[in-house]
Amino acid sequence: MAKVRFEGSMVALVTPFRNGKVDGPRLRRLLDFHLKARTDVIVPAGTTGESATLSHEEHRHVMSLVVEYVNRRVPVVCGAGSNYTEEALGLIRYAKKIKADGVLVVTPYYNRPTQEGLYRHYSFLAKKVDIPMILYNVPGRTGVSIAPQTVARLAKIPNIVAIKEASGSLDQVDQILQLCDMTVLSGEDSLTMPMMAIGAKGVISVTANVVPDLIREMVHTMLNGDLEQGKELHHKLYPLSKTLFIETNPIPVKTALGMMRLIRPELRLPLCEMGVENKKKLKKTLRDLELV
Repeated sequence: MAKVRFEGSMVALVTPFRNGKVDGPRLRRLLDFHLKARTDVIVPAGTTGESATLSHEEHRHVMSLVVEYVNRRVPVVCGAGSNYTEEALGLIRYAKKIKADGVLVVTPYYNRPTQEGLYRHYSFLAKKVDIPMILYNVPGRTGVSIAPQTVARLAKIPNIVAIKEASGSLDQVDQILQLCDMTVLSGEDSLTMPMMAIGAKGVISVTANVVPDLIREMVHTMLNGDLEQGKELHHKLYPLSKTLFIETNPIPVKTALGMMRLIRPELRLPLCEMGVENKKKLKKTLRDLELV
C-alpha cells in the first residue's frame, strides 16, 4: 500500500462518561467542536480516552461512534494498543473493519519488552492488518522506550507511517529523523513547537481538546515555516499545556472541559477528581485564555 502521511493538529480525544457509561451525546458534541475548529485528525480511544478502563465492548463502541459520526469529514485514527499483542491485533482488525483511516498503537506497557520484542510486536501487527499505523512512544507511562534504531527498522514496513513521540527528548526526535523517513508527531504539547522546528510534522494533542483552534493555528504556522509566529503562539499556549499535566492525564483536561461545560468531568477509578489547589490553578489558566 502507498505510504500515508498524517500531519497537522490531531486531537487525542477524551471519552466523556455519564453515570459510569460512555456519554454518546457529549462525545458527538466534542466531535462537532473539533470539526468546527478544523482539527486535522481525530484520535479516539487512546490513552487520553481512558482506553485502559474501557471494556473491549466500550472500546469498539467509541471507535465505531466516532468513525460513523465524522463520516470521512476528517481522518479518524483509532487507539488500538495493548500489552498483549493478540489483543492489539483484535482492536486493529476492528478498526480496519469499520474503515478507520489508521490506528495509534502504544508500546506494550508493564511487561517491558526488549527492542527486539518491540520490533516483533509492531511488525507482526503491521503485517497482519493492512491499515496505516502510528507508533506511540510514551516511556513515562509504559516503562519502555522505542530506540531510534528500532524505529528505523520499523520504518521499512510500508504501513508503519509515523510515530507519536512523547519521550520528552528532542535528541530522540532528531535521531529518528536522521535515521529514517518517518513522520514524527509530537506527543508532548509543551514541546510541539520545538519538535516541529527540527522536523516534526504535527502533534497528537491533549491540549487540543480545550483549544483546538489555537493548536491548529500554531501547528499550521510551523508547517508554513513561520518560526516567529510559531514561537508567539507557543508562548501563549505554554501555560495551558503545562497546567493540563499537573496531575495525571486525563484528569486535568476532563476537569477543564467540565469547567467549559462541554462534558461532565467524570473519571473512572483508579483516576479520581482533581485536587482543590490544582483545580484553582487550572481555572486561573483557563480564565487567562478567556475560556471560562
